[in-house]
Amino acid sequence: MTADSVSPLPRSSAPREAPAAVTAMVRLIRDSWAMSEPYIADISQFFYGMLFTLAPTTRDFFPINMEIQRGRLVRALVHIVQMVDRPDDLAPFLRQLGRDHRKFGVVPRHYEAVGTALLASLKNHLGPAWTPEVERAWAEAFTIAARAMQDAAAADTNPPSWSATVVEHRRLTWDLALVRLVPDQPVPYHPGQYVSVEVPQRPRLWRYLSPANAPREDGGIEFHVRAIDGGWVSRAIVSHTQPGDVWRLGPPLGRMTVDRETSRAVLMVAGGTGVAPLRAILDHLALWGENPKTHLFYGGPTREDLYDLEELRALAATNPWLTVTPVVERGGDVPGFEQGTLAEAVTRYGAWPGHHILVSGSPAMIRATVSRMLVAGSALDQIQYDPFTID
Repeated sequence: MTADSVSPLPRSSAPREAPAAVTAMVRLIRDSWAMSEPYIADISQFFYGMLFTLAPTTRDFFPINMEIQRGRLVRALVHIVQMVDRPDDLAPFLRQLGRDHRKFGVVPRHYEAVGTALLASLKNHLGPAWTPEVERAWAEAFTIAARAMQDAAAADTNPPSWSATVVEHRRLTWDLALVRLVPDQPVPYHPGQYVSVEVPQRPRLWRYLSPANAPREDGGIEFHVRAIDGGWVSRAIVSHTQPGDVWRLGPPLGRMTVDRETSRAVLMVAGGTGVAPLRAILDHLALWGENPKTHLFYGGPTREDLYDLEELRALAATNPWLTVTPVVERGGDVPGFEQGTLAEAVTRYGAWPGHHILVSGSPAMIRATVSRMLVAGSALDQIQYDPFTID
């Protein structure tokens, strides 16, 4: 029942080949979805009507204004079932998703209702194209995904969510805020992971944010939040959050990490507030004197968008393993700055062979950067990023 759709996951370095039956199943799903997608608004409306009829308690999982929700859940569900032929990528993602959904109080009958509502809404709009073979493909794929999520949820011994109190809210620019919180008990996240958050100004509108610091003894977490055009949650956080507000945090998600025990060099590419999870990793690495050589490209449209540059430069000044290269798309030649997009700047240096590459930013920035790096010769198994939308 996630409220946000996801970006494509990269394939693992040695993906298992899907059985022919699974490949055929996914082909049926993708072909039928291609016919359905132009009608996503009608399909979503039918889906929610059916879901709330079958399981009325699921209405409490979603915001009061369902117009905000639109087609997010349906698109997320479709994306998941389309990945059934990629078990190496899908399985860990589903396990995380299942644990994350414990915060809603989801139980097995809710999964059944979601699956029934999804198939019914697609059948209603596909008409004669909804053949028994197509129905079987959708049902089997959804069952596989739902079972993996339920198994992970049942095995999780952590709390479904954490309460955290805002202790600082500081505007860094007119559209950017730094928020520090102290949870009621430490959240067991690893540097580079992200969590879902619910703020009192926007109840039931969960959004994903990345801690910008490594875990601390007091459990404190720092978030960097930019107000996005049309972003109900981000704008509320930047404009209306106050010390004393109590947020809810979901379980940690994501697999971006750096193993400092390896000798492999690291390339980090961060756009805007996408620097937050990479900053958390750097914050953690800075606890040691020796680390893999790390090169961070930090970019944005203008110099003003690189809000954390001075802090990163200060970190690099005391840690010789770290190099920071700022990148701006416009604003003329600035000494010490690369010009152009992050994708252009990074690939000027070639394919970065032998590097572990982490990319973090908006979905558009990630797609552009990863695509250009692949063209430049980087291998897909070098590159790591996490699949979430920012608002």
